[in-house]
Amino acid sequence: MQSIKFYKKYETHLAKLGDVEYKGYNIGDLPPSFGFITNSAGQEGKSHWFNYKGLTYIEKTELPW
Repeated sequence: MQSIKFYKKYETHLAKLGDVEYKGYNIGDLPPSFGFITNSAGQEGKSHWFNYKGLTYIEKTELPW
């Protein structure tokens, strides 16, 4: 079983599970790509997350630029 490390950087809630980094969101601040795998336009969404102490943690992705 892997341990979760929580930390706060620049007022952002972050968690690290193994080698994967997650960002915490309040329920009203979730990105529009949350909750689906692919939509009808072919865009990829976020389908894996976990909840902890009122925040929803979604895998942090690197921007392509």
